[in-house]
Amino acid sequence: MNIVFVEPAFPNNQRHFVRALAEVGATVIGIGERPSEWLDDELRSWMTHYHKVDSVVDVSQMNDAVAWIQDKLWVDRLEATIEAHTLPVAQVREDRHIPGTSVRTAWLCRDKPSMKEALRQVGVPTAASTAADTTDQVLAFAADVGFPLILKPRAGAGAADTTRVDDTEQLVATLADFGAKGVTSIAVEEYVEGHEAFYDTISIDSEPVHDFVSHYYPNVLDAMRQRWISPEFIATNRIDSVADYGEVRELGHRVIEALGIGTSATHMEWFFGPKGLRFSEIGCRPPGVGAWDLYAAGNDIDIYKEWANAIVHGQPGGALSRQYSAGIVALRPNNDGTISGYSGVDEIAQRYNEWVIDSHLPDPGTPTQPVEAGYMANAYIRMRHPDYDVVHQMLDEVGRTVQVHAG
Repeated sequence: MNIVFVEPAFPNNQRHFVRALAEVGATVIGIGERPSEWLDDELRSWMTHYHKVDSVVDVSQMNDAVAWIQDKLWVDRLEATIEAHTLPVAQVREDRHIPGTSVRTAWLCRDKPSMKEALRQVGVPTAASTAADTTDQVLAFAADVGFPLILKPRAGAGAADTTRVDDTEQLVATLADFGAKGVTSIAVEEYVEGHEAFYDTISIDSEPVHDFVSHYYPNVLDAMRQRWISPEFIATNRIDSVADYGEVRELGHRVIEALGIGTSATHMEWFFGPKGLRFSEIGCRPPGVGAWDLYAAGNDIDIYKEWANAIVHGQPGGALSRQYSAGIVALRPNNDGTISGYSGVDEIAQRYNEWVIDSHLPDPGTPTQPVEAGYMANAYIRMRHPDYDVVHQMLDEVGRTVQVHAG
């Protein structure tokens, strides 16, 4: 099978998709923005050809590149795994008559109000939401639904620029901030109280063949706004409990069918609180922030090869062990500036070393990244344990004990 894979070199984990495709027997052709000579020998060895374009989100350039490749060989699949790439690549797929995620599906996964409307039509509960292009539209929605509200650019990814507003004054100020950033259309939705988590799959012909649930501590908006918090998310190995996750899995399957996600990785955010279960963001791509590494460590699999087997062979390569729960704790510097050192690392190593998957502790002198840059922007430690509650306790202890000093 001949697979064109978009942007094999950045971010760094993209190379593992290329590796996995090659290892399961695919002929891989890469399209990316970096010059070929910038790619290392190992990455180049997994591809039969690499094609440079100025922008992988420029549909015209991508169409030309894929057409050039199609003149040389049959293209079975055109794959992209980054949120911002999914819609333009879907357009090229349709233009070049290549199977895979459709423009409709990619658009629904990018346009939050339309996505939520599609889900409500098939009985998947979501927050009340609307798309708005004017201040009057947002104010009318606020008058109807009430505060608090969540505002976000319609095509936003993850928590980027997501803002909670609690009154009209905050709402108007946030709209002015969006306008200054050039945002012309936003998604507005009711704030849903409750615990935040996510449900991810590798699906084949709209059927999940592997699935995973991870929990945030605390919810993302709180985690991304407060320096003192050492936020965590943990992939549970208790997902097979019908009492705990049966409804999540059933509704997740309904989401995949409603949005027309066929053979693909998926990522779905959800909340559970006083109003019950509510689905939120949906992606027809893998999760970010290293979640797949946790799934691999918790289930004794090469998850990239599981994805590649789904794409190339239409079947999984093996079963999930569900042996471990696995999680990450993000460690924020106490100040902006440059990292000067750490405390508490040796204490944690002595206590929990056998359960540490890996850690990232940038060298002293490394510039710090802002809190809103995410879970892996500065320092972090990842751990696993057969008992979910134990790994949660260990990550809590790491967050309290390890300090990142900067100035």
